[in-house]
Amino acid sequence: MKIEKVGVIGAGQMGNGIAHVCALAGCDVLIEDINAEQLGKARETIKNNLGRQVKSGKITQADADAALERIKTATDLNGMKDRDLVIEAATEDEQVKRRIFQELCPRLSPKTMIASNTSSISITRLAAATDRPERFIGLHFMNPAPVMQLVEIIRGIATEEETFKAAMELVARAGKTSANSEDFPAFIVNRILLPMINEAVYTLYEGVGNVEAIDTAMKLGANHPMGPLQLADFIGLDTCLSVMQVLYEGLADSKYRPCPLLVKYVEAGWLGKKTGRGFYDYRGEKPVPTR
Repeated sequence: MKIEKVGVIGAGQMGNGIAHVCALAGCDVLIEDINAEQLGKARETIKNNLGRQVKSGKITQADADAALERIKTATDLNGMKDRDLVIEAATEDEQVKRRIFQELCPRLSPKTMIASNTSSISITRLAAATDRPERFIGLHFMNPAPVMQLVEIIRGIATEEETFKAAMELVARAGKTSANSEDFPAFIVNRILLPMINEAVYTLYEGVGNVEAIDTAMKLGANHPMGPLQLADFIGLDTCLSVMQVLYEGLADSKYRPCPLLVKYVEAGWLGKKTGRGFYDYRGEKPVPTR
């Protein structure tokens, strides 16, 4: 099955990035979000990001114009009925995702495949909330999707070979590299990355070092391009906490216990760059550590 028409649910950071990538790969893309203002912002973000790729010589202006032309928006799910694949890119909350699938499935053609961009939740369990577990798969694009080269592909227990092959082909067409993961909590990347971030937060919580010292140590001492606390702010502290909770509950191992300081920041609404404050304060000319 060749994927030509793609639906994307959610016009946030991940949704607009996935739409961007699929449109550049030649797909007709429909982004759905209940918030019309968010759809407008997403389209503007995509336009700006395509412009950056043109300036850097990665694509031509003709490529950018054609990709933008392929992207349409909607505030309801009715337009998804003719899609070959619908990718859910909503918040990392299982109940929210389940509600979306319950609303989505009756509107789809029987042949339409569904993918979730979840970064940690069981694909088998999400698939069971739909009427087509054999046509359900995990496609975890990394953030930001237009820049990052990897897509994790996760098969649920019921995912058919045809669905898997179609997903692999789409990822290759988009110029990305796929890594196939078994359906375990947080898959590969976040199973390794998020405990490291959580440990960095514990290091801060226990007073071993301040924000600046921890990030400098990992950038210069481990040659990481970005410190773990800066990276947490970029990912979103609410997302980091959600993934750690999935790991802690799914694997029942105390080493995955979310740091109380991470919980405290989320409770305060300091979710990182998207809210203006996290481990850094982004409201001034340059980021300033908050601890």
